[in-house]
Amino acid sequence: MIKYKTREEIELMRESAQLVSKTLGMLAPKIVPGAIPLELDKMAEEFIRDHGGEPGFLGMYGFPNSLCMSPNAQVVHGIPSKDPLKEGDILSVDCGVYMNEFYGDHAYTFAVGEVDADTKRLLADTKESLYVGIREVVVGNRIGDIGAAIQEFTEARGYGIVRELVGHGLGRKMHEEPQVPNYGRRGRGKKIQEGLVIAIEPMTNLGTHRIKQLKDGWTILTADGKNSAHFEHDVAVVDGKPEILSTFQYIYDALGIEPEEYEKV
Repeated sequence: MIKYKTREEIELMRESAQLVSKTLGMLAPKIVPGAIPLELDKMAEEFIRDHGGEPGFLGMYGFPNSLCMSPNAQVVHGIPSKDPLKEGDILSVDCGVYMNEFYGDHAYTFAVGEVDADTKRLLADTKESLYVGIREVVVGNRIGDIGAAIQEFTEARGYGIVRELVGHGLGRKMHEEPQVPNYGRRGRGKKIQEGLVIAIEPMTNLGTHRIKQLKDGWTILTADGKNSAHFEHDVAVVDGKPEILSTFQYIYDALGIEPEEYEKV
């Protein structure tokens, strides 16, 4: 059952989402060649607690860390390691916060130094596909419209769309109804209504859409070993239209990046 949120609850959720965004902004300039993911994870946990939140992922379903950190061919759910980042790597950082009795859940894939041209396009296109999906979050549309829009955009550019992992409803639990796939057919699924809050998170592979899982029980990899990108926002339906509760602006401020025009939803 979908749990629609009041305006007051959405404002509380915005605070949770914004703390996730600030955490990613704090980490952004530290994601450089030589950085140790496990050390970045500890910084994030301390930052979240210092700002009145709790790490949303730590201990959830038995996950051992505060961040999911997935480099290169890892799609999502990577466990932070002691292996230093290298020039040309990419790193998906997925962060959750529990605050005000609500969760925030937000992800960004970072380039580590200079990356090759194909990977640079993968990052740019995956991020844009997120906003393509967000624009479908209007009253009267259906959940399937979101996935269809993302799939049409990304497959037209030759990428593989992960099917086994999806976005989700968000609220007092990290994972609520409805599931929000990044593929699908228009006109299918639940109708979008006022007060819906969802996490939209396209996971796009440079090659095949197929994936596999490591023996650690968490880490998801592309089946062909090619790079994967992952971007995520928390989105509420307010006055019939999408309102993004999280933001990439803290990352942009830290790295000197200008937002793209399409990010003005």
